[in-house]
Order: sequence, then C-alpha cells, then structure tokens
Amino acid sequence: MQAHELGTVLMHEHVFVLDEELRRNHPEAWDEERIVADAVDRLRGLADRGVDTIVDPTVIGLGRDIPLVARVNAQVDINIIAATGLYTLNDVPMALHYHGPGTLLGGAEYMVEMFTRDITEGIAGTGVRAAFLKCAIEEELTPGVERVMRAVAEVHRSTGVPITVHTGATHRTGLIAQEVLRREGVDLGAVVIGHSGDTADLDYLHRLIDNGSYVGMDRFGLDILLPTDQRVATVAKLAGEGLADRMVLSHDASCHNMWFPPGVREELMPNWRYTYLFDAVIPALREAGVTEEQLTTMLVGNPRRYFASASDR
Repeated sequence: MQAHELGTVLMHEHVFVLDEELRRNHPEAWDEERIVADAVDRLRGLADRGVDTIVDPTVIGLGRDIPLVARVNAQVDINIIAATGLYTLNDVPMALHYHGPGTLLGGAEYMVEMFTRDITEGIAGTGVRAAFLKCAIEEELTPGVERVMRAVAEVHRSTGVPITVHTGATHRTGLIAQEVLRREGVDLGAVVIGHSGDTADLDYLHRLIDNGSYVGMDRFGLDILLPTDQRVATVAKLAGEGLADRMVLSHDASCHNMWFPPGVREELMPNWRYTYLFDAVIPALREAGVTEEQLTTMLVGNPRRYFASASDR
C-alpha cells in the first residue's frame, strides 16, 4: 500500500496487548475464538465510522502476535499497519541483556538485525512487513531505554521508515527522546512523539513541534489521565495557531488488553474505545472552532506525509 492510499487514519491504536508467558502458561483466561470475534466487531464499528487505516504500534514487550492480528484483519475491511521495535520503560529483555554493545559479551546489536528483518522480509514468517519503528520512554532515560532508541535510530537511518515514541508527557520526556534521536542522526520530521495529548502544557507541546516532530494527540477517552475537555481545548488551541499540520489523532485503545482484569477498563474508563473520537471528540473539536480542513489534515494529510518516503516529507 502506498501512503496516498491510507485514507482516514487513526495513528495509535492496538488490536491486542498481550503477555505471551501468561497466555501460554495460564490459558484458562484466554478464549481465542471469543476474543477474535470481539476484535472483528470492534474494528467493523470503526470502519463503519469511515476509518480506513489504523496504525498499530504493538511491538515486542507488548505481546505482538501478527498471525493473530492477521486472522482478525482478514475479516475486516480496514488496513492495519504493523510496527517493529521494542517496548521497555527500563531494561531490555534478559534475552538481550548479556550480548550487544556495552554488555558482558559485547558484539553487534541484535535488535538492529531483528527490526530490519521485520521491515524488509516480514514478521514471524507471515510476510507482513513492519512500516514503522517504535520505542518508549516514560519517566527517565535508562540505559536500556537508550539502547533501544539507538537501535531504532540506526534502522531508521538505513531503511528510512518513520518512528513513533511512547513518551510521558507529564515528565516532558518527549524532549529527551528528540534529543537522543537527533544525536543519532534521525530526521525528527519522521517522528511522532506519542501521548503528547496527555498534557495541556502548551510550552512543552510548542517545543516538540518546533523541533520538527508530530505530536500524538492520541489518548482520547483516557480521561483518567486528562479529561476530554482539556484534550479538545489543547488541540483546538494549537489548530488555531496554524499547527494542525503537526498533530495526529487517536485513542491508544485496544480490542483486548491483558494489562487490565476483565471489565475494569469499561468501568473506570468507559470512553476509552475505538469510536469515541467520532462519537464525541470530533463534534467537540468542531464546536471549538476546528475546521473540516484541519480535521482532514490531522486524520488524512499528516499520516500520509508521515508514511511517505523521506524525500516527500
């Protein structure tokens, strides 16, 4: 698929967030047929709202299972864009702990080989190729977090694929991520600073934008972190300043997430669902003065530019 064929895009949604060890060793809580059917229903609801594509940044550390996602995708008329990378807020997995740069055994960085193969050959023998890279930082830059960022940066330089970073907006760690990636030779115009919408700190958001990146206003419905009215007001303010071309929209929702016991998400965060943007947020943005052209820029134009070749950004 070419970037101009993406249509309306939600730039940060998960299909499944899993824990593979728990799933394999305690399967009593895993009803795959029910979970797949539920995912199909949820994604069909999103397609019914006019969404053509979701960008799924589920990587190692979040239980990525591309064959399972492909099974769902075969039943839904929606594009699901897969990622490669590694999610950690602290250390790398023990399987990588003792070998690689700066470790006991030293040697080349195996993550570079892993991520590159996912992009150029496909993931887990499925033929599904990753179209972007993912790394994470929450409160601080640990050695493990920096090691992943450096591997992501190296693969970005060699392949040209863009990057999404999970960040902690209240800790302003998007700025740290930008500094590390810039130092490693990354084009910051090819980076989404994820979860930037968790703050109404306009100074912080302006700094991220001034550094050249997109800001992910991508947790609508997660009101426990920042209420919807503040998220809407922040997007409207930036759009009013002419910065719609630096924002992307989404929920960071999922069909099934093993991080939460059954029913907890629905009880504590009832708005944290795939369709909330279209049911409530977009009408509120319009009411706040965001134009149709600006909405199209955030949902269509910016994703298209993000996934375009480096020469076209």
